[in-house]
Amino acid sequence: MKLIALTVLCLAALPPAWAQAPRPAPTVSPMTDAGPANLPGQKVGPNDLLAISVYDSPELTRTVRVGAEGYIRLPMVAQRIHASGLLPSQLETAIADILVKEGILVKPVVMVTVAEYSSRPVSVVGAVKRPVTFQAVGRITLLDAIARAEGLSDIAGPEILVTSYESENGGDEKRLVQRFPVRQLIDNANPEMNILLHGGEEIRVPEARKIFVTGNVKKPGAFPVREENQMTVLKALALAEGLNPFPQKFAYVYRKADARGGLNEIQVELSNIMKRKAVDFHLEPEDTLYVPEDEGRRRLVTSTEKIVGVGLATASGLLIWRR
Repeated sequence: MKLIALTVLCLAALPPAWAQAPRPAPTVSPMTDAGPANLPGQKVGPNDLLAISVYDSPELTRTVRVGAEGYIRLPMVAQRIHASGLLPSQLETAIADILVKEGILVKPVVMVTVAEYSSRPVSVVGAVKRPVTFQAVGRITLLDAIARAEGLSDIAGPEILVTSYESENGGDEKRLVQRFPVRQLIDNANPEMNILLHGGEEIRVPEARKIFVTGNVKKPGAFPVREENQMTVLKALALAEGLNPFPQKFAYVYRKADARGGLNEIQVELSNIMKRKAVDFHLEPEDTLYVPEDEGRRRLVTSTEKIVGVGLATASGLLIWRR
């Protein structure tokens, strides 16, 4: 009797059989998305990665990359499917029509999403902080592209060049170069300058051309010219942190005379410009401004300082001796 009672107690302690039954595995949807979340619906291009789902047809549900010629292939489908230039919704219709035409499915339900765009590269190169190439997915403007390159560098020139390609009737591509002034695009915020990018553009920021300042200045060097006809002698001297003592009355500008490398020497009335008695002279990119030193004045002042120094020392000695 004790054995029977113990057995009954053990059975009572066990959970009911229905509680131990394994849970049924979750059923997979008959139309499983073959790829990740859909990217913005833009026209498909060569090398894009597509996720194709066909209702209740797992053998047709897969990711497919568009070929270089703009076509894709699906299993059991004899015909190549043209995808380039179509929106995802248009490609859905095209795939469904072919499945019906080849007798594979009667009423196919097709879903196409874009897993990865590779046909819309935009390159930003030149005088930017971080040259970059990215895909133009969604709404991308020229300022967006410059921002992705972390902005213009300190040596950027006054213009941004955008090169794009347009297809002509004969199938050939026409190269188009547009120029956008940096001042109008960024400083003046002209909305017409901030164009939309569609992919395939190359954005190039040329370095600014330079003027060179040398001679009797505090900081000789090369300085960028970011605006045409905006650099003058006074501005160049300000960039060079001013004149050293004893400059001559005249400075000299050396300017290219021809393509062979010849130079013209232009005399500039430096003293009168500094005194506002002459018009400030305009410098062109690649000019060299040379400020000579007046050696005669420097020697005279140096000799005078020595004489004064000797005189003061002598006078101080006499005063001390008399005391």
